[in-house]
Amino acid sequence: MRWDDYTSPGWDELLRDGQARAGCEGMVRALGLLSLAELRDRQSAAELAVRAMGITFTVYTESRNLDRAWPFDVIPRVLSTREWSAISDGLVQRLTAINLFLDDLYTDAKVLADGVIPREVIEGSVNFRPQCIGATPAQGVWAHICGSDLVRDSDGTMYVLEDNLRVPSGVSYMLENRQVTKRVFADLFRDLDIHPVDGYPHRLFDLLAALSPRPGIRPTIVLLTPGVANSAYFEHAYLTQQMGIELAEGSDLVVDSDDCVYLRTIEGPARVDVIYRRIDDMFLDPAAFRPDSLIGVPGLMRAWRAGKVAIANAPGTGVADDKVVYAYVPELIRYYLGEEPSLASVPTWLCHDEAQRSHVLANLSEMVVKPANESGGYGIFVGPQATRAESEAIRDRILAEPRNHVAQPVIALSTAPTLCDDRVEARHVDLRPFILSGEHPYVTRGGLTRVALRKGSLVVNSSQGGGSKDTWVIDPTVGDAPLVSAGARTGDR
Repeated sequence: MRWDDYTSPGWDELLRDGQARAGCEGMVRALGLLSLAELRDRQSAAELAVRAMGITFTVYTESRNLDRAWPFDVIPRVLSTREWSAISDGLVQRLTAINLFLDDLYTDAKVLADGVIPREVIEGSVNFRPQCIGATPAQGVWAHICGSDLVRDSDGTMYVLEDNLRVPSGVSYMLENRQVTKRVFADLFRDLDIHPVDGYPHRLFDLLAALSPRPGIRPTIVLLTPGVANSAYFEHAYLTQQMGIELAEGSDLVVDSDDCVYLRTIEGPARVDVIYRRIDDMFLDPAAFRPDSLIGVPGLMRAWRAGKVAIANAPGTGVADDKVVYAYVPELIRYYLGEEPSLASVPTWLCHDEAQRSHVLANLSEMVVKPANESGGYGIFVGPQATRAESEAIRDRILAEPRNHVAQPVIALSTAPTLCDDRVEARHVDLRPFILSGEHPYVTRGGLTRVALRKGSLVVNSSQGGGSKDTWVIDPTVGDAPLVSAGARTGDR
């Protein structure tokens, strides 16, 4: 396969000036040995595997919910071990500070007293939970599982775009992407030093087990799901199967008078030690939050505060998901760790501040404006692509709810080669690695690369027409991987 006509509008993850980037030499050489027809055959084999393995995601529409096959691109995204080591260290630093912030916020709140974050920012967050004040989770960790979204700008800088701490999803697709890619590129897994991701379920199980309030016995761990109608239900079922734990809905659990949580089984009630919750805070416990919740467990907060059950992620972690709080994370790292952030955050303007709001409103055509607490790509305004009507609408929303909006410069997301019909073209990508925080922090070697399948689009979410790729972290010093010119005909068939 030739690369003569492959172009990228900015930073490309695989190629630079017609040559492979560091760590990508083996991939460029291998793709050069395939014809385009052979690459299409491998794409077809991958799509067949996705269907055979039942890998789906749910798209919500006005009339119904649709299960669709997971959109997958066969050409992996590659990073070198050297770069990944720095990224991994930066993510651990970031989550360490966030967990210290959460533990402080719900106890002494020194961070507010010292003015590191204005008190009104926290009080105005829809994800701050007064019900959690005074709680003491096991090991002082609140956010056990995080999926941080990383983007690379046109100058090569890797930014943390946001931290997903409430119920981060996507790790099952990272794992399944790897299984599919092993089927269609088995030869490359033999020839290249591709770091594994398969150990994540075991790491997650060990993390959850370590939270048990009853040390010394094998804990009963439950993944609490909203049910089959949830868009991430495939992942819920997948993870419980991989970890060998129980999958339960709220109606399967009960809190007794002893403040313990029990799972209803055919053999009678079984005490639950740890709950991996995949339900938003407000629906967790109708006795503490929304009384109309039909998917929560009455009394669950009481059991958690009594230390009779552990919950991961802990209730209240969503306050650090707030995109306004995101702007303060660099200061939180300095405040709690006495260190400079090793991963950059995207410059962020806070619309509740009058001066910053004026700047945003005067430069809407150059800004990305986001709601402070939405996810899935919903509600995002992209200035350079907006119509006049869309610009007027976002102006009105900012003025009506300034606390609920932040603005950032447009990041020209890096691209990666993607098979598009009958040719390979550049498509924009981001990356979601997963971080486990506990006694021994762990970062997946790579993560879920999401790709905007529509040409020119910067929106990578599957709910908005995006797809995904396998992500390879490769040690370029292992094996014979000489630099190959991307335009060289190394075996075109």
